[in-house]
Amino acid sequence: MRVNNHTLRDSTIMMIDDEMITMEIVKTYLEEEGYSNFHLEDQPSQSIHLLEKVSPDILLLDLVMPEVSGFDVLVKVREHPKFKRLPVIILTSVTETSSKLKALDLGATDFLAKPVDPSELRLRVRNTLAAKAYTDQLTFYDPVTNLPNRRSFNDNFEWIIDKANRYGEELALLNIALDDFGRINASFGFDGGDSVISMIAERIENSVRKTDIIAGKIHGEAVPSNLFRTDGGAFLLILERIEESTTTAIIAKRILEEINRPLFVGGTEICLTASIGISTFPHEGRDRSTLQRLANNAREYVRTQGGNSFQFSSYEINSIYKKRLKTEANLRNALKRGEFVLYYQPKVSAKTEEIQGVEALIRWRDEDNNHTSPQKFISIAEETGLIVPIGAWVLKEACRQIAEWSRLGMIRLGISINLSAKQLIEKNFFMVTRKIIKDSNIDPSLLTIEFTESLLMEETEQRLRQLVELRKIGVKLAIDDFGTGYSSFSYLRRMPVNELKIDRSFINAVPNDQSSSAIVTSIVFLARQLGLKTVAEGVENESQHRFLNEIQCDQLQGYYFSPPVSARELYDNNFSNIEPEKMHLSN
Repeated sequence: MRVNNHTLRDSTIMMIDDEMITMEIVKTYLEEEGYSNFHLEDQPSQSIHLLEKVSPDILLLDLVMPEVSGFDVLVKVREHPKFKRLPVIILTSVTETSSKLKALDLGATDFLAKPVDPSELRLRVRNTLAAKAYTDQLTFYDPVTNLPNRRSFNDNFEWIIDKANRYGEELALLNIALDDFGRINASFGFDGGDSVISMIAERIENSVRKTDIIAGKIHGEAVPSNLFRTDGGAFLLILERIEESTTTAIIAKRILEEINRPLFVGGTEICLTASIGISTFPHEGRDRSTLQRLANNAREYVRTQGGNSFQFSSYEINSIYKKRLKTEANLRNALKRGEFVLYYQPKVSAKTEEIQGVEALIRWRDEDNNHTSPQKFISIAEETGLIVPIGAWVLKEACRQIAEWSRLGMIRLGISINLSAKQLIEKNFFMVTRKIIKDSNIDPSLLTIEFTESLLMEETEQRLRQLVELRKIGVKLAIDDFGTGYSSFSYLRRMPVNELKIDRSFINAVPNDQSSSAIVTSIVFLARQLGLKTVAEGVENESQHRFLNEIQCDQLQGYYFSPPVSARELYDNNFSNIEPEKMHLSN
């Protein structure tokens, strides 16, 4: 790392000495070197107050002073959370070795003897500042944005809270996270992701500066702020001396507007959104960990509501996320305890109503026989990455059930399972899937893997390759919820799919709604021309059944025929002609 002399000369130098003339001389020597930011204090008892106000880059400190000695000041400096690492050069006429050793033990960085030699002074100050700049950059700054990092946040936030408490001020903590930032890295690589983060960091900083003008009109002064980049697409912003929540809301709204503006990566225009959670001191929390937790919970609440908004923390939101954390903890143990079970919803022929396959749907039943809806735990599993081991269990259990049904002599009943995008990201996904199928000794053509169109938006060669490999070994592929999101004929041309599952939002409206009926008819016609099977989800009544049969949709699935049922119920209701002693279906 090269040290920029111009940057060093912008450093803030503070001096504490009871002799003003001495400090003026030192200041003159350093001004000749190009330094210009000085703060001189000849009342040592006021030094800590001035340190907090000035936040210098280096302190030049005399040892021998009346009332408060340099040793006393040094102790207070090192006890202060913000100044534990502040470089302190002792300027003193004291020559005793014991005094120098005492100063070193208390945290002094260097010594200069009075009267000060100008050349030695400039050299020591420059070297000390350069060393500080180098260490700070490595330890406390994010290399992508040059913003202070999480460690710097932890060091500074405690001090900022203490200061706000001491002076009776209010502050706000904004937890800012780009929505679906992983999509950027997946689409443009890490270099592209770094480029996006740099642009977003600059926009957030500009947002605060621009809204300071608004805040100034309201309160008469700009709102002091501190922006930190913590990890991935996440930032923390501290707003100090906030007088009312309106100011914070104005700034949060402006940040979202800036993030929403299109930006270009490698010549491609992209649009981003963000979720912002806000906690305030002292109303909602009085310590660092509480404020961080509340802001994080508020941000997560925004994200689950679709993102691209901000939310102040509240008791209700905090309660939601306490329950969420409990669900997450239980979810981590559910696999070990064998609390998951698969239910099966039949897929029937539109013409004959004969069962031609089933979709496997996971259910969670804990040791107390409490049932948790998939709508409540699947999203948590996705966010935490637990969807990968849970998805592997679903695959194993589905393959085991296919093998069991084949052993019992039932019809060749295939099973469809849902695939998460996070599973497909795993580089060993195909190898693991192939091993499970091989170990189960099943016909791969009896297994259909369903994935949504949104997965195709983050199409990478690795993902496409894994899908192609699955088709090569005989596994069938289906696009779930087709017709919503990102439908594109080019995907159908490139993807080796066998089946299109028409989204239930269209099926709900047929045959009464003309637009939905036209869309469903077009999808069925397109699929037939491409040699693909069509499945209609969410069939609820006879009129839907009749319409779908007339337009030659292949298979139907929905409560009109059967809700999801256990493997035993599926057998009892449809295949009870098989000898009972041969049946070992799971409940």
